[in-house]
Amino acid sequence: MNRLLQHYNDQVVPVLQEKLGRTNLHSLPRLEKIVVSMGVGQANQDRKQLDEVLGHLAQLTGQQPQRTRSRKSVAAFKLREGMEVGCRVTLRNRRMYEFFDRLITLALPRVRDFRGLNPRAFDGSGNYSFGLNEQMVFPEIHPDSVHYVQGMNITIVSSSRTDDEGRLLLRQLGLPLQKEDAPATAGAAS
Repeated sequence: MNRLLQHYNDQVVPVLQEKLGRTNLHSLPRLEKIVVSMGVGQANQDRKQLDEVLGHLAQLTGQQPQRTRSRKSVAAFKLREGMEVGCRVTLRNRRMYEFFDRLITLALPRVRDFRGLNPRAFDGSGNYSFGLNEQMVFPEIHPDSVHYVQGMNITIVSSSRTDDEGRLLLRQLGLPLQKEDAPATAGAAS
C-alpha cells in the first residue's frame, strides 16, 4: 500500500471523523483524482517543444499524456481550431497517491522562495488548483534534458462538499497551505 494512502487511512480519517462529526467512513472527504496539464503556447511553431513536454509529463506521472487541441481559432495567436496546444494526464488511485506524495515531499520544497500555497485557491466544491512555473522542480526531470522550460497546472479533485472540508483534508494530507491571515486593518498607525 502507498505510504500516503496508509497515512490517510491511519491518521487522517480519525481526525476528519472528529472534526467533521461523522462516523460513516464513506461520507468523509477523500482524493478522487489529480489532473496535471501543460499548455504549450509555441506548439504551432515548434513541434519539438510539444514532444519534449509530452515526454516530461509521461516521466512525471507514469502514464501516457493525452494531447489537447484548441477549441477555437484565434488569429492574434496564429491558432486554428483543432491544433495541438498542450497535454494533460488524469491520475487516479495508486498513481494519484504516488504523484501527490512526490509533489508534497520532493517537488514543492524545491520551488524557489516557497512560502506555501494560497489557501483560497479552492473552487467552491472543495477542489484545489495551483500552478508550477517549471517542470524541473521534480527530481525525475534531469536539467540537461530540458530545452524548453514549461509550467504546469495541477488540479486536486476531492469528494469534499465545501472548501473548508477540502482545506481540512489537504492540510491533513500534508499539502503546505499558507496560514490564513486575519484581514488587514484599515488606518494602521503611522
